[in-house]
Amino acid sequence: MKISTKGRYALVIMINLARNYKDGKYIPLKEISEKENISLKYLEKIMIQLNKDDYLDVLRGNNGGYRLKKEPKYYQVGDILRRVEGSLSPIPCIEQDTCDKRESCDTHEFWEGLYDEINKYVDSKTLQDYI
Repeated sequence: MKISTKGRYALVIMINLARNYKDGKYIPLKEISEKENISLKYLEKIMIQLNKDDYLDVLRGNNGGYRLKKEPKYYQVGDILRRVEGSLSPIPCIEQDTCDKRESCDTHEFWEGLYDEINKYVDSKTLQDYI
């Protein structure tokens, strides 16, 4: 499993929003872009994925921006990464359960155990842990 820049930046965005949660203000993406030195266009693409299923509040217009809908403690790092990365499985056959050699595979148990540990770790962390 390798986390792409998209996954890393998604976490950066969400931590930035979490730091401002108590203020209740909307944070312009441009502000995050400048603070983190990340392309605004790239952040906009990531925001589309992060905002699925009403994950964030969005305010359009000149004074617009983004903010978390819920308290930071309710956002698991694993959920954020899965939103933008998809599966966190170290190999495709573990999560998809499509391997026809599963019963005879000498390494299946190892990969399944690694996948479980990855999920356990990323799901044990919330945005609250990083603000």
